[in-house]
Amino acid sequence: MRRALELAEGGIGRVNPNPLVGCVIVQDDTIVAEGYHARVGGAHAEADALLQAGEAARGADLYVNWEPCVDFPGKRTPACVDRIMEAGIGRVIVATRDPTPEVSGRGIAQLREAGIEVTEGVLEDEARRLNEVRETFASTGRPFVLLKSAMSLDGKIATRAGDSRWISSDDARRRVHRWRNRYAAVLVGVGTALHDDPRLTVRHVDGRDPWRIVLDSHGRLSPDARLFHLGSEAPTVVATVDMPQETESALRSIETPTEIEVWRLPADDQGRVDLHALLAQLGQREIDSVLVEGGSGVAAAFLDARLADKVAVFIAPTLIGGRDSPGPIGGAGVECVRQAVRLRNVEVSWSGPDVLYTGYPQYEAFIHD
Repeated sequence: MRRALELAEGGIGRVNPNPLVGCVIVQDDTIVAEGYHARVGGAHAEADALLQAGEAARGADLYVNWEPCVDFPGKRTPACVDRIMEAGIGRVIVATRDPTPEVSGRGIAQLREAGIEVTEGVLEDEARRLNEVRETFASTGRPFVLLKSAMSLDGKIATRAGDSRWISSDDARRRVHRWRNRYAAVLVGVGTALHDDPRLTVRHVDGRDPWRIVLDSHGRLSPDARLFHLGSEAPTVVATVDMPQETESALRSIETPTEIEVWRLPADDQGRVDLHALLAQLGQREIDSVLVEGGSGVAAAFLDARLADKVAVFIAPTLIGGRDSPGPIGGAGVECVRQAVRLRNVEVSWSGPDVLYTGYPQYEAFIHD
Protein backbone atom coordinates (compact mmCIF):
# COMPACT_ATOMS: atom_id res chain seq x y z
CA MET A 1 0.00 0.00 0.00
CA ARG A 2 2.91 2.36 0.66
CA ARG A 3 4.05 1.71 -2.90
CA ALA A 4 0.53 2.47 -4.15
CA LEU A 5 0.63 5.80 -2.32
CA GLU A 6 4.03 6.59 -3.86
CA LEU A 7 2.72 5.79 -7.33
CA ALA A 8 -0.36 7.96 -6.77
CA GLU A 9 1.83 11.05 -6.38
CA GLY A 10 2.70 10.74 -10.07
CA GLY A 11 -0.64 12.36 -10.86
CA ILE A 12 0.01 15.52 -8.84
CA GLY A 13 -1.01 18.59 -10.83
CA ARG A 14 -2.41 16.52 -13.70
CA VAL A 15 -5.58 14.82 -12.48
CA ASN A 16 -7.55 17.60 -10.71
CA PRO A 17 -10.37 17.34 -9.74
CA ASN A 18 -9.90 13.56 -9.61
CA PRO A 19 -8.17 11.80 -6.69
CA LEU A 20 -4.54 10.73 -6.69
CA VAL A 21 -4.61 6.95 -7.08
CA GLY A 22 -1.95 4.27 -7.30
CA CYS A 23 -2.39 0.53 -7.72
CA VAL A 24 -0.15 -2.51 -7.12
CA ILE A 25 -1.00 -6.08 -8.17
CA VAL A 26 0.68 -8.89 -6.22
CA GLN A 27 0.79 -12.58 -7.13
CA ASP A 28 2.48 -15.05 -4.76
CA ASP A 29 4.13 -12.23 -2.77
CA THR A 30 5.63 -10.78 -5.97
CA ILE A 31 4.61 -7.48 -7.57
CA VAL A 32 3.50 -8.28 -11.11
CA ALA A 33 2.17 -4.84 -12.15
CA GLU A 34 1.88 -1.24 -11.02
CA GLY A 35 -0.18 1.69 -12.25
CA TYR A 36 -1.39 5.17 -11.40
CA HIS A 37 -3.85 7.74 -12.67
CA ALA A 38 -1.66 10.02 -14.78
CA ARG A 39 -4.08 12.56 -16.29
CA VAL A 40 -7.73 13.56 -16.42
CA GLY A 41 -9.55 11.38 -18.92
CA GLY A 42 -6.74 8.82 -18.95
CA ALA A 43 -6.76 5.28 -17.63
CA HIS A 44 -7.43 4.92 -13.92
CA ALA A 45 -4.75 3.34 -11.74
CA GLU A 46 -6.50 -0.05 -11.58
CA ALA A 47 -7.03 -0.17 -15.34
CA ASP A 48 -3.39 0.76 -15.96
CA ALA A 49 -2.09 -1.95 -13.63
CA LEU A 50 -4.52 -4.63 -14.88
CA LEU A 51 -3.51 -4.01 -18.49
CA GLN A 52 0.14 -4.56 -17.56
CA ALA A 53 -0.63 -7.64 -15.47
CA GLY A 54 -2.65 -9.48 -18.12
CA GLU A 55 -3.30 -13.10 -17.10
CA ALA A 56 -1.06 -12.67 -14.04
CA ALA A 57 -3.95 -10.73 -12.46
CA ARG A 58 -6.12 -13.86 -12.13
CA GLY A 59 -6.33 -14.79 -8.46
CA ALA A 60 -3.94 -11.99 -7.47
CA ASP A 61 -4.20 -9.35 -4.74
CA LEU A 62 -4.87 -5.77 -5.85
CA TYR A 63 -3.78 -2.92 -3.57
CA VAL A 64 -5.28 0.52 -4.21
CA ASN A 65 -5.32 3.64 -2.03
CA TRP A 66 -8.81 4.77 -3.16
CA GLU A 67 -12.06 2.87 -3.49
CA PRO A 68 -12.48 1.54 -7.06
CA CYS A 69 -15.07 3.49 -9.03
CA VAL A 70 -18.47 2.36 -10.28
CA ASP A 71 -20.65 3.50 -13.17
CA PHE A 72 -22.76 6.64 -12.67
CA PRO A 73 -24.23 9.29 -15.01
CA GLY A 74 -21.60 11.63 -16.47
CA LYS A 75 -18.64 9.38 -15.67
CA ARG A 76 -15.74 9.84 -18.10
CA THR A 77 -14.14 6.38 -17.94
CA PRO A 78 -15.25 2.73 -17.61
CA ALA A 79 -15.87 1.49 -14.06
CA CYS A 80 -12.79 0.01 -12.39
CA VAL A 81 -14.97 -2.40 -10.37
CA ASP A 82 -16.05 -4.09 -13.61
CA ARG A 83 -12.46 -4.35 -14.83
CA ILE A 84 -11.34 -5.90 -11.52
CA MET A 85 -14.08 -8.52 -11.67
CA GLU A 86 -13.40 -9.33 -15.34
CA ALA A 87 -9.67 -9.77 -14.62
CA GLY A 88 -10.37 -12.41 -11.95
CA ILE A 89 -8.67 -10.57 -9.08
CA GLY A 90 -8.94 -12.67 -5.91
CA ARG A 91 -8.61 -10.02 -3.20
CA VAL A 92 -8.75 -6.21 -3.09
CA ILE A 93 -7.05 -4.17 -0.38
CA VAL A 94 -8.36 -0.59 -0.14
CA ALA A 95 -6.91 2.22 1.96
CA THR A 96 -9.98 4.49 2.08
CA ARG A 97 -13.47 4.85 0.69
CA ASP A 98 -14.35 7.43 -1.94
CA PRO A 99 -16.58 10.12 -0.31
CA THR A 100 -18.12 11.05 -3.66
CA PRO A 101 -21.87 10.48 -3.15
CA GLU A 102 -22.22 8.53 -6.42
CA VAL A 103 -19.51 6.07 -5.37
CA SER A 104 -19.06 5.96 -1.57
CA GLY A 105 -19.20 2.33 -0.49
CA ARG A 106 -20.76 1.09 -3.73
CA GLY A 107 -17.47 -0.03 -5.26
CA ILE A 108 -16.57 -2.12 -2.22
CA ALA A 109 -20.12 -3.51 -1.99
CA GLN A 110 -20.13 -4.62 -5.63
CA LEU A 111 -16.77 -6.36 -5.25
CA ARG A 112 -18.00 -8.26 -2.21
CA GLU A 113 -21.24 -9.19 -3.95
CA ALA A 114 -19.12 -10.70 -6.72
CA GLY A 115 -17.37 -12.91 -4.15
CA ILE A 116 -14.13 -10.92 -4.05
CA GLU A 117 -12.58 -10.52 -0.60
CA VAL A 118 -12.11 -6.84 0.31
CA THR A 119 -9.93 -5.51 3.13
CA GLU A 120 -10.40 -1.85 4.09
CA GLY A 121 -8.46 0.72 6.10
CA VAL A 122 -4.83 -0.19 5.34
CA LEU A 123 -2.83 3.06 5.79
CA GLU A 124 -6.13 4.94 5.79
CA ASP A 125 -4.78 8.06 7.52
CA GLU A 126 -1.95 8.42 5.01
CA ALA A 127 -4.32 7.83 2.12
CA ARG A 128 -6.83 10.42 3.32
CA ARG A 129 -4.08 12.98 3.86
CA LEU A 130 -2.80 12.43 0.31
CA ASN A 131 -6.29 13.07 -1.04
CA GLU A 132 -7.47 15.72 1.42
CA VAL A 133 -8.20 17.97 -1.57
CA ARG A 134 -10.48 15.42 -3.19
CA GLU A 135 -12.20 14.56 0.11
CA THR A 136 -13.17 18.19 0.71
CA PHE A 137 -14.23 18.83 -2.87
CA ALA A 138 -16.27 15.62 -3.09
CA SER A 139 -18.07 16.16 0.22
CA THR A 140 -18.66 19.95 0.07
CA GLY A 141 -18.56 20.90 -3.62
CA ARG A 142 -16.13 23.72 -2.85
CA PRO A 143 -12.34 23.84 -3.23
CA PHE A 144 -9.94 22.80 -0.49
CA VAL A 145 -8.13 25.94 0.72
CA LEU A 146 -4.50 26.06 1.84
CA LEU A 147 -3.55 29.34 3.51
CA LYS A 148 0.17 29.97 3.08
CA SER A 149 2.35 32.63 4.66
CA ALA A 150 6.03 33.36 5.21
CA MET A 151 7.25 35.51 8.08
CA SER A 152 10.37 36.49 9.96
CA LEU A 153 11.27 35.07 13.35
CA ASP A 154 9.62 38.10 14.97
CA GLY A 155 6.37 37.64 13.05
CA LYS A 156 6.70 40.13 10.17
CA ILE A 157 5.79 39.56 6.53
CA ALA A 158 7.39 42.81 5.31
CA THR A 159 9.37 45.80 6.52
CA ARG A 160 7.66 49.05 7.50
CA ALA A 161 8.34 50.23 3.92
CA GLY A 162 6.55 47.17 2.51
CA ASP A 163 9.61 45.27 1.25
CA SER A 164 9.16 41.49 1.50
CA ARG A 165 11.59 40.01 -1.06
CA TRP A 166 12.68 37.63 0.10
CA ILE A 167 11.91 36.67 3.67
CA SER A 168 11.79 32.94 2.95
CA SER A 169 14.62 30.85 1.51
CA ASP A 170 15.07 29.42 -2.00
CA ASP A 171 14.07 26.00 -0.64
CA ALA A 172 10.83 27.42 0.77
CA ARG A 173 10.00 29.12 -2.52
CA ARG A 174 10.58 25.88 -4.44
CA ARG A 175 8.17 24.13 -2.10
CA VAL A 176 5.56 26.83 -2.73
CA HIS A 177 5.96 26.35 -6.47
CA ARG A 178 5.39 22.62 -6.01
CA TRP A 179 2.16 23.57 -4.24
CA ARG A 180 1.22 25.82 -7.17
CA ASN A 181 1.59 22.78 -9.40
CA ARG A 182 -0.47 20.64 -6.99
CA TYR A 183 -3.31 23.13 -6.43
CA ALA A 184 -5.78 24.03 -9.17
CA ALA A 185 -5.68 27.78 -8.41
CA VAL A 186 -3.57 30.36 -6.61
CA LEU A 187 -5.20 33.44 -5.06
CA VAL A 188 -4.01 36.84 -3.84
CA GLY A 189 -5.68 40.05 -2.80
CA VAL A 190 -5.50 43.27 -4.79
CA GLY A 191 -3.03 44.78 -2.31
CA THR A 192 -0.51 42.03 -3.00
CA ALA A 193 -1.17 42.29 -6.74
CA LEU A 194 -0.56 46.05 -6.73
CA HIS A 195 2.46 46.06 -4.44
CA ASP A 196 4.34 42.91 -5.49
CA ASP A 197 3.13 42.64 -9.11
CA PRO A 198 3.42 38.82 -8.94
CA ARG A 199 3.28 36.36 -11.83
CA LEU A 200 1.66 33.50 -9.85
CA THR A 201 3.13 30.90 -12.19
CA VAL A 202 5.21 27.75 -11.66
CA ARG A 203 8.86 28.53 -12.38
CA HIS A 204 11.21 27.00 -9.79
CA VAL A 205 10.03 23.42 -10.45
CA ASP A 206 8.56 21.50 -13.38
CA GLY A 207 4.78 21.73 -13.49
CA ARG A 208 1.73 23.36 -14.97
CA ASP A 209 0.50 26.85 -14.05
CA PRO A 210 -2.57 27.07 -11.81
CA TRP A 211 -5.53 29.36 -12.38
CA ARG A 212 -4.66 32.85 -11.13
CA ILE A 213 -7.31 34.58 -9.01
CA VAL A 214 -7.18 38.14 -7.70
CA LEU A 215 -9.68 39.57 -5.22
CA ASP A 216 -10.30 43.10 -6.47
CA SER A 217 -13.59 44.17 -4.92
CA HIS A 218 -13.61 47.71 -6.31
CA GLY A 219 -11.61 47.51 -9.54
CA ARG A 220 -8.21 48.89 -8.49
CA LEU A 221 -6.10 46.65 -10.74
CA SER A 222 -4.27 48.09 -13.71
CA PRO A 223 -4.44 46.33 -17.09
CA ASP A 224 -0.64 46.68 -17.10
CA ALA A 225 -0.23 44.23 -14.18
CA ARG A 226 2.31 41.55 -15.02
CA LEU A 227 -0.03 38.61 -14.35
CA PHE A 228 -2.15 39.72 -17.35
CA HIS A 229 0.80 39.51 -19.78
CA LEU A 230 2.44 36.13 -19.22
CA GLY A 231 1.58 34.01 -22.23
CA SER A 232 0.39 31.33 -19.79
CA GLU A 233 -2.37 28.93 -20.85
CA ALA A 234 -3.90 29.03 -17.36
CA PRO A 235 -6.97 31.27 -16.93
CA THR A 236 -6.84 34.51 -14.94
CA VAL A 237 -9.90 35.48 -12.90
CA VAL A 238 -10.55 38.86 -11.28
CA ALA A 239 -13.24 38.57 -8.61
CA THR A 240 -15.01 41.87 -7.95
CA VAL A 241 -18.08 43.48 -6.46
CA ASP A 242 -18.39 46.81 -8.25
CA MET A 243 -15.50 47.18 -10.69
CA PRO A 244 -16.05 50.15 -13.06
CA GLN A 245 -17.25 48.96 -16.45
CA GLU A 246 -14.38 50.67 -18.26
CA THR A 247 -11.87 48.75 -16.13
CA GLU A 248 -13.59 45.46 -16.89
CA SER A 249 -13.63 46.27 -20.60
CA ALA A 250 -9.92 47.09 -20.52
CA LEU A 251 -9.10 43.80 -18.81
CA ARG A 252 -11.21 41.75 -21.20
CA SER A 253 -9.57 43.40 -24.20
CA ILE A 254 -6.08 42.22 -23.25
CA GLU A 255 -4.83 39.61 -25.71
CA THR A 256 -3.89 36.44 -23.83
CA PRO A 257 -3.88 32.71 -24.66
CA THR A 258 -6.88 32.35 -22.34
CA GLU A 259 -9.42 35.15 -21.96
CA ILE A 260 -9.26 37.11 -18.71
CA GLU A 261 -12.45 36.50 -16.76
CA VAL A 262 -14.14 39.08 -14.52
CA TRP A 263 -16.55 37.60 -12.00
CA ARG A 264 -19.01 39.99 -10.39
CA LEU A 265 -19.93 38.43 -7.06
CA PRO A 266 -22.03 39.39 -4.03
CA ALA A 267 -20.45 41.49 -1.29
CA ASP A 268 -19.92 40.40 2.29
CA ASP A 269 -20.91 42.62 5.22
CA GLN A 270 -17.75 44.71 4.69
CA GLY A 271 -18.32 45.32 0.99
CA ARG A 272 -15.67 42.85 -0.14
CA VAL A 273 -16.07 39.82 -2.39
CA ASP A 274 -18.09 37.17 -0.56
CA LEU A 275 -15.67 34.26 -0.24
CA HIS A 276 -18.43 31.67 0.06
CA ALA A 277 -19.84 32.82 -3.29
CA LEU A 278 -16.38 32.78 -4.86
CA LEU A 279 -15.60 29.24 -3.72
CA ALA A 280 -19.04 28.04 -4.83
CA GLN A 281 -18.42 29.38 -8.33
CA LEU A 282 -14.93 27.87 -8.43
CA GLY A 283 -16.42 24.53 -7.42
CA GLN A 284 -18.89 24.74 -10.28
CA ARG A 285 -15.91 25.18 -12.61
CA GLU A 286 -14.33 22.02 -11.10
CA ILE A 287 -11.56 23.94 -9.37
CA ASP A 288 -10.93 21.57 -6.48
CA SER A 289 -8.24 23.47 -4.58
CA VAL A 290 -6.98 26.99 -3.93
CA LEU A 291 -3.59 28.10 -2.61
CA VAL A 292 -4.07 31.45 -0.86
CA GLU A 293 -0.78 33.38 -0.89
CA GLY A 294 -1.66 36.82 0.40
CA GLY A 295 -1.99 39.28 1.85
CA SER A 296 -2.72 39.60 5.55
CA GLY A 297 -6.25 40.95 5.03
CA VAL A 298 -7.13 38.08 2.70
CA ALA A 299 -5.72 35.57 5.20
CA ALA A 300 -7.87 37.07 7.96
CA ALA A 301 -10.95 36.99 5.72
CA PHE A 302 -10.55 33.27 4.99
CA LEU A 303 -10.05 32.48 8.67
CA ASP A 304 -12.98 34.66 9.75
CA ALA A 305 -15.19 32.90 7.20
CA ARG A 306 -13.86 29.53 8.42
CA LEU A 307 -12.91 28.62 4.87
CA ALA A 308 -9.19 27.90 5.34
CA ASP A 309 -8.89 24.10 5.53
CA LYS A 310 -5.14 24.02 6.12
CA VAL A 311 -2.48 26.52 7.14
CA ALA A 312 1.20 26.52 6.18
CA VAL A 313 3.56 29.08 7.70
CA PHE A 314 7.26 29.40 6.91
CA ILE A 315 9.30 31.00 9.68
CA ALA A 316 12.63 32.41 8.54
CA PRO A 317 15.63 33.03 10.86
CA THR A 318 15.40 36.77 10.20
CA LEU A 319 14.57 39.69 12.49
CA ILE A 320 12.81 42.68 10.92
CA GLY A 321 11.39 44.60 13.87
CA GLY A 322 9.34 47.74 13.66
CA ARG A 323 6.02 48.60 15.23
CA ASP A 324 4.53 49.35 11.80
CA SER A 325 5.82 46.22 10.07
CA PRO A 326 2.84 43.99 9.16
CA GLY A 327 2.18 40.46 10.39
CA PRO A 328 0.75 37.52 8.44
CA ILE A 329 -2.86 37.81 9.68
CA GLY A 330 -4.69 41.13 9.51
CA GLY A 331 -8.23 41.98 10.47
CA ALA A 332 -9.50 42.84 13.94
CA GLY A 333 -8.13 39.69 15.56
CA VAL A 334 -9.47 38.11 18.74
CA GLU A 335 -9.83 39.81 22.10
CA CYS A 336 -8.35 37.03 24.23
CA VAL A 337 -6.12 34.02 23.62
CA ARG A 338 -8.85 31.49 24.36
CA GLN A 339 -10.70 32.75 21.26
CA ALA A 340 -7.74 32.04 19.00
CA VAL A 341 -7.89 29.52 16.18
CA ARG A 342 -5.57 26.67 17.09
CA LEU A 343 -4.10 24.15 14.69
CA ARG A 344 -4.53 20.40 15.04
CA ASN A 345 -2.42 17.60 13.53
CA VAL A 346 0.52 19.97 13.40
CA GLU A 347 3.63 18.94 11.49
CA VAL A 348 6.99 20.70 11.62
CA SER A 349 9.64 20.38 8.91
CA TRP A 350 12.57 22.26 7.42
CA SER A 351 12.84 24.10 4.11
CA GLY A 352 16.49 25.06 4.00
CA PRO A 353 17.01 27.33 7.04
CA ASP A 354 13.27 27.99 7.40
CA VAL A 355 10.90 26.11 9.69
CA LEU A 356 7.56 25.12 8.15
CA TYR A 357 4.50 24.68 10.36
CA THR A 358 1.47 23.00 8.81
CA GLY A 359 -1.82 22.19 10.47
CA TYR A 360 -5.59 22.28 10.26
CA PRO A 361 -7.57 25.14 11.83
CA GLN A 362 -9.74 24.05 14.72
CA TYR A 363 -12.53 26.57 14.38
CA GLU A 364 -14.45 25.29 17.36
CA ALA A 365 -11.69 26.92 19.39
CA PHE A 366 -13.53 30.21 18.78
CA ILE A 367 -15.28 30.96 22.10
CA HIS A 368 -17.56 33.98 22.16
CA ASP A 369 -18.67 35.61 25.39
